[in-house]
Amino acid sequence: MTTTYNRRGFLKISSIGLAGAYLAACSVGGGDQGAAEQALRAAFSQPINDLDPHGPSSVDESTLLAGRLIYDTLIRRDGDKLEPSIATSWEQTDPNTWVFRLRDDVTFHDGSPLTARDVKASLERVRDAGTAQSALWTSVTEVTAEDDHTLRVVTDEPLGTMPVNLTLMFVLPADKMDNDGFFGKPIGSGPFRVERFTPSDVLELSAAEYWNGAPKLARASLPYIPEVSSQITALRTGELSMLWPVPPDQLNQLKGVDGIRMETVPSYAYYFTWFNCGREPFTDPRVRRAMWKAVDIASIVENLFGDGAERMTAPIPSTVFGHAPQQPYPYDPDGAKNDLAEAGLGDGFTTSLMWFSDTGPLADGLAQAMISGWAEVGITVEPQNLEKAEWLRRLNAKEFDMDLQINTVTTGDADFTLGRLYDSEADRMGYRNPDLDEILREAHRDSDQRRRAELYSQACTIVWEDAVGIFPAALISTYGLRSSVRGFEPAPSNQPDLRGVTLAT
Repeated sequence: MTTTYNRRGFLKISSIGLAGAYLAACSVGGGDQGAAEQALRAAFSQPINDLDPHGPSSVDESTLLAGRLIYDTLIRRDGDKLEPSIATSWEQTDPNTWVFRLRDDVTFHDGSPLTARDVKASLERVRDAGTAQSALWTSVTEVTAEDDHTLRVVTDEPLGTMPVNLTLMFVLPADKMDNDGFFGKPIGSGPFRVERFTPSDVLELSAAEYWNGAPKLARASLPYIPEVSSQITALRTGELSMLWPVPPDQLNQLKGVDGIRMETVPSYAYYFTWFNCGREPFTDPRVRRAMWKAVDIASIVENLFGDGAERMTAPIPSTVFGHAPQQPYPYDPDGAKNDLAEAGLGDGFTTSLMWFSDTGPLADGLAQAMISGWAEVGITVEPQNLEKAEWLRRLNAKEFDMDLQINTVTTGDADFTLGRLYDSEADRMGYRNPDLDEILREAHRDSDQRRRAELYSQACTIVWEDAVGIFPAALISTYGLRSSVRGFEPAPSNQPDLRGVTLAT
């Protein structure tokens, strides 16, 4: 099985030359080659387009990656646990009120103190921004800075997801965040300060005096290299110190290479294929289940992704809080034909599948493999490989039959995906289920984690058995590292903490 990639013509030069050109342009150290060689040069697979953590790119992996390095949050995730960050403690004083106590030793990179006033302004800004992250905060009615280090948040209904949502809410300086040009070189309170930022090109950082321990690295540079083969070449030649995530079909290019090691972690990212449940014939769950039975998901995941993914057993990855394993749909073409016949489609039908190639690794191959499986049971699927802007327009307008894409459960909590996407009011794919709505809303309100886990188990079962979509593969994040990189820990969010990283000489 092969995958076709679209390449820009100007990128069809030698990988070594291209990688060298990008990294020369992105070198750090002000022209001092010795200084530049001591900087960590780490390439993420997606471009960093925006440093505004509350703006249109607020849930993009690349913006979140930058945000973790530049800014702070009240609460942070450490594995399966939520830990204090700027907030030293938090309390739900009544069902609709949360009170947070803040550290008194946090400063922004310009030396000004971070206070509850900055947190208030930041929370109100993200709530009112009208972006993907704003949906987490619609129930917030009042934010009060009671003093410099005490914050009170009032909601119009219980918000049990308040703590986990706050792991995404980056704090900005209240008196500067709305200034023109602020996000060209923003000021945060995180472990690194911005030295230079060119969107979709490079982010250059230097270590800050950080309240939770200054980074061991003096500098870090995050260049964007569009061509996968050039990324691999740059890591192999030592022009990059780190590359992630390494695409599954490129793992063999790095295995056994002297001076390179790979570290892996199951990620929060996964593929799904949504059915437009408001459009015939996908209004009928028998048809949706037939589509799943017609595709040999286990073989596709194994043969296409190899060690780069695992077969999903729920509509969210196993790394996410709220995951509850379900019985996998069998590969059963005869059963699929029977289901179609019962639905009055015994002669098959014609439909379409849309996606964009850069949604994730091997997207083209995954699409073609599923289309081939459907053809075997008499379903003709028109492939629609779109430019991202047109794909996004059609997705938001629900102008699709089926949609293939990657999603990332950014908070590591099921509410971010199940609660945000499958509630009837969200109306993302035409699926409506009042019983599911009540389960998701109760889980959203409840702060008892055991009760929330029970509710999400029920939600996983409903979404799975109703076949709202096909959930084939949860991705394994592979980090390619030069042997000189020490103290690194892979992150399932693709947002690694670089504070403890050092470069051996």
